[in-house]
Amino acid sequence: MTFSNLLFLLFTLQSLLVAMASTQPKSDLFREYIGAEFNNVKFSDVPINPNVEFHYILAFAIDYTTSSSASPTDGQFNVFWDTDNLTPSQVSSIKNQHSNVKVALSLGGDSVGDGSCYFTPSSVDSWVSNAVSSLTKIIQQYNLDGIDIDYEHFHADPDTFAECIGKLITTLKNNGVISFASIAPFDDDEVQSHYMALWKSYGHIIDYVNFQFYAYDKGTTVSQFMNYFQTQRSNYGGGDMLASFISDGSGGLSPENGFFTACNRLKSEGKLGGIFVWSADDSKALGFRYEKQSQALLAV
Repeated sequence: MTFSNLLFLLFTLQSLLVAMASTQPKSDLFREYIGAEFNNVKFSDVPINPNVEFHYILAFAIDYTTSSSASPTDGQFNVFWDTDNLTPSQVSSIKNQHSNVKVALSLGGDSVGDGSCYFTPSSVDSWVSNAVSSLTKIIQQYNLDGIDIDYEHFHADPDTFAECIGKLITTLKNNGVISFASIAPFDDDEVQSHYMALWKSYGHIIDYVNFQFYAYDKGTTVSQFMNYFQTQRSNYGGGDMLASFISDGSGGLSPENGFFTACNRLKSEGKLGGIFVWSADDSKALGFRYEKQSQALLAV
């Protein structure tokens, strides 16, 4: 082989490796929901590995009234997380202490007050206008970096949901209010129909898929989890798919039963977009042992 042929071969190989790397998700992202259960958990309680990208996700901002009989407000969001412990000054403090930390807020959630939290727009234009205005105020007040979409019940069809959420994310990004957005679907026909409609039209502006793998049955095996992950990775093609567990072990593949085995396999296959946890509120009682283990895996 001539020297020029060898150079050409090396250049081709380098180009191939770069192309392969660019199609694989960056797998050092750790994310954790915090503040929904009012367990007095603080940002500073959660161990932070300096070698990962770390996102706290405040749960939740909801477009409902804060009265005892909460009702929908057509996109006018209010804060429903633990504001005694998770304040604007606490956000600034944790970000100043750790350069790898960003903080987001999640929209919606499963419930509000004593009932389910429904996505209830009166129209696309009115909801988007109200949502952009109210969320911009909250995001700027708290010095936040991104949003997460976690509506789980709907009084709107999939196309309306897609247009509302897609236009909200687009506007907030174009206005420089947020730098990233994620969605948090799970394996339910109604939920999937709404999020996959959103993904089809606006997947290109959604940065992460926080798929709730813990919504599968408790006792999920490693092989089942791997199959579920591949199925959802196909459903949300091109997205950075995160693996997930629930701290209280009530569903899905638990850390005790092989979650980290599955994550190591996915990472070795170049498929792991990161790990997220629901939630810091429950992990506090466990001393955040699985948060430490998750971040150690991602930091390698």
